[in-house]
Amino acid sequence: MSEQPTSDLFQPYQLGDLTLANRLVMAPLTRSRAGQGDVPTPLMATYYAQRSTAGLIISEASQISPQGKGYIQTPGIYSEAQVEGWKQVTEAVHGHHGKIFIQLWHVGRISHPDLQEGGALPVAPSAIKAEGQVFTGKGMVDMVTPRALELDEIPGIVADYRRAAEQARAAGFDGVEIHSANGYLLDQFLRDGSNRRDDAYGGSVENRARLLLEVVDSVLEVWDKGRVGVRLAPLSPVHNMEDSDPEALFGYVVEQLSERGLGFLHLVEGVTGGPRETGHPFKLSKLRALFHGTYIGNNGYTRDLALETRASNAADLIAFGKLFIANPDLVERLRRDAPLNTPDEATFYGGDEHGYTDYSFLEGTPSHCL
Repeated sequence: MSEQPTSDLFQPYQLGDLTLANRLVMAPLTRSRAGQGDVPTPLMATYYAQRSTAGLIISEASQISPQGKGYIQTPGIYSEAQVEGWKQVTEAVHGHHGKIFIQLWHVGRISHPDLQEGGALPVAPSAIKAEGQVFTGKGMVDMVTPRALELDEIPGIVADYRRAAEQARAAGFDGVEIHSANGYLLDQFLRDGSNRRDDAYGGSVENRARLLLEVVDSVLEVWDKGRVGVRLAPLSPVHNMEDSDPEALFGYVVEQLSERGLGFLHLVEGVTGGPRETGHPFKLSKLRALFHGTYIGNNGYTRDLALETRASNAADLIAFGKLFIANPDLVERLRRDAPLNTPDEATFYGGDEHGYTDYSFLEGTPSHCL
């Protein structure tokens, strides 16, 4: 399919007070290449700088506290050393005229005592185990039954998000995305399959959404509303996530986020990393209609689908994940309808520059290497 002359996919876009070079977003992608102390490295700065032609980069998920960690070598945003490491990244991206938000993350039950301080149990809204494994220093290990958070611990979680938002500003990010998708802590609170609490944070839709909205409000004390976004995955079952009425739940959540005037809503459309169609009668287009800010569509987009989506205005911005891993110059490749590199899945998590910063660029385009 040739480029549609009327498409604005490659034209600038105004996100609040930020002018993005185009409507293509690099989705958050865990790569597990942080250094000792979960500090971002110079290699990570090279990786993000190479991809700075994206209209917006959303960084890999970064834990807001040691408790929020769920995988080996994922970066944090709570220590001064981590802030200094991230400064190298943001300066590299800005040096190539790019824009970058950080994704704030607490994994909740998707963790293991080997990843927690003092070998503690991971925390969750309820003591319900998720099936599957996580990546630790010992390799892949089965998840455990988490500990339910005590009511008096929850304000501390909110405070950790606020502090992480402050650290993100100090590190030079352009904004923040709050990760409330894919079965991590905030998503665990939202859905009644993982939240069986009988206090102010469980039961009704309003109660289950309380923590996310408190986190959003705390971040808005640090950042202008136009510089804050939220990621949701309403129909994704990843990490054993389910809800008895996702339409009611996420309709309420999105209405509340819209009322707060957030910069964007970032939706995983379908199954995370899987099919876009779930067979569920609830159509995510309803959420797009409820949100009055920028809507980012994510999951399985191709060039053709991105062009079609913009032609119908079904999304304002289009996020690409795996294609950005293998194609640092993805924007130019899509613009030209050029061949794409194939991602090497064996190098997705952990390792060195191989499968990270050594993918080829189109001939005649700048490599953006530092």
